[in-house]
Amino acid sequence: MSNLRGAYVDLAAIRDNVKVLQNLAKNSEVMAVVKADAYGHGLIPVAKAARQGGATWLGTALLEEAISLRNSGDSGRILTWLGSPNDKWQECIDLGIDVSVSSIEIASEVIKAAKKIGKKAKIHIKVDTGLGRNGVMPNDLADLTSLLEEATANGLVEVVAVWTHFALADAPSSPTIAKQLEVLDASFKFVESRGFKNLMKHAANSAATLTSPHTHFDLVRPGIAVYGITPGGEVGKASEYGLRPAMTLKAQAALVKDVPAGHGISYGAEYVTKQNTKIALIPLGYADGIPRIAGNKGPVLANGKKFSVAGRVCMDQFVIDIGDLDFSTGDEVILFGDPAQNEPDVEEWAKASQSIGYEIVTRLGSRVPRIYLNEI
Repeated sequence: MSNLRGAYVDLAAIRDNVKVLQNLAKNSEVMAVVKADAYGHGLIPVAKAARQGGATWLGTALLEEAISLRNSGDSGRILTWLGSPNDKWQECIDLGIDVSVSSIEIASEVIKAAKKIGKKAKIHIKVDTGLGRNGVMPNDLADLTSLLEEATANGLVEVVAVWTHFALADAPSSPTIAKQLEVLDASFKFVESRGFKNLMKHAANSAATLTSPHTHFDLVRPGIAVYGITPGGEVGKASEYGLRPAMTLKAQAALVKDVPAGHGISYGAEYVTKQNTKIALIPLGYADGIPRIAGNKGPVLANGKKFSVAGRVCMDQFVIDIGDLDFSTGDEVILFGDPAQNEPDVEEWAKASQSIGYEIVTRLGSRVPRIYLNEI
């Protein structure tokens, strides 16, 4: 039997999830956000599957992620939005990658890079409409657009879009959404008034794509939903939208043995057996991205039955107390997968870790191989 330990990524689920999202935003283009190694699922295979599912754009945070996509052979539209001074602006512009600007300083870097290589930069102006993170403040938009007007006149840039990011899209009833849209609309109209034409407008992340059609505009930017996970909050469960999780985390028991009642399990003996029992040792730990805080709580499926981690999660391993379960060394366990198959889901691990589903999948380390299913 081959070693089962790994994160199994169903690329058919990626393709199907993108189709579901496209159907929800029928009049908009879909950007599949594949930052952070496609939320831990694997940048290049997931990007390819997302394209096959109908994504006309791909989105990354870091410039090098976008460059990797282009160098892998992806020829479609790509936006990257978290560049710093002295970043790989020239390479992005040369490869035809759209870039985001939020300040005079970054816009100047982009213009300088475009001038140096003699190619026009495609720019999306990001506006801070209330998230208080990246984005130009509306009061500074006039100065930024003045700089971009001059660069446009000199053939160095093409302003493609005005965009923003919601602070509370996972709470569709929040009044902050309407307030942010007001600021975005005013900013968009201002940029148009400065002579920039045929602009795109985009704002919708996963939560807004799923719940707020009035925010879809020209382009939606789902991230976590592409992977069959929702942001939680008021958004509800992924299955309610026809989304299914793309990743299943599996391992084989490295050891199964009998231990007596009153036996301490793992460091600190924070779990003590209540009766004579069997324990199974699972070769995944916090070095692999299993949250240490999930000790005594993290759910695991063994032979069709759910158990919780027993004691502390260690660097390379943890233990489950399986009682008298018919289970042997080498048998499979599932940490998370598809709840429709009675498997624990990412949200259960998030709850056990006082975290969010995003962190559970993105934190899986390089020691966990990604195994791809249903490639085409």
